[in-house]
Amino acid sequence: MILDQYRVGPYLNFTYLVADDEGGDAVVIDPSYGIEPVLEGIDRRRAKVRYVLNTHSHKDHCAGNQEVRSRTGAKVVAHRVAPLGQEVSVDDGDAIAAGRLRFEVVHTPGHTKDSVLFVFEGNVATGDTLFVGECGRTDLPGGDPGEMYDSLFRRVVHLDDGLVVLPGHDYGATPTSTIGREKRENYVLQPRTREEFVRFLRE
Repeated sequence: MILDQYRVGPYLNFTYLVADDEGGDAVVIDPSYGIEPVLEGIDRRRAKVRYVLNTHSHKDHCAGNQEVRSRTGAKVVAHRVAPLGQEVSVDDGDAIAAGRLRFEVVHTPGHTKDSVLFVFEGNVATGDTLFVGECGRTDLPGGDPGEMYDSLFRRVVHLDDGLVVLPGHDYGATPTSTIGREKRENYVLQPRTREEFVRFLRE
């Protein structure tokens, strides 16, 4: 498997190119602003991009959708409530296949109503649900700290500790992490009741 991480755009976004091999089927996850290096990577890898996977609908995670679609013919995949006009709508428990790759969908509302994770090949693309050392904001339209608690403590912490965390932004001490490391070190994942967590985020 090929996994290329690109830091692009003015907001330290991470966009990912995942392919099953050189010249093989591929996806692009969260194409942001300044997508040109990713397009160059697609050409260099001779990747056949089948899908654009959006972890959520904020503009900085889908600004490059149309450019990738125009270049590759890829179909846009997003959660069923995402306002993106996506060709493929998914929900919790669904999966998307591209060649030998399989991307499992985990719905994690909190940052937005349409936030999802994509779990694949020992990795998890977390978008703005989980960063290295932090979690996404819940004070923007569609955000909800109670839903973020549920997503983090009923979904994320039960993922395999060995999964490599591929965050949506380069906000942490390192560009990637693991679920196990985040459970140990990320202050937002330390034990709290739901009420304590909501109060903590609002403060």
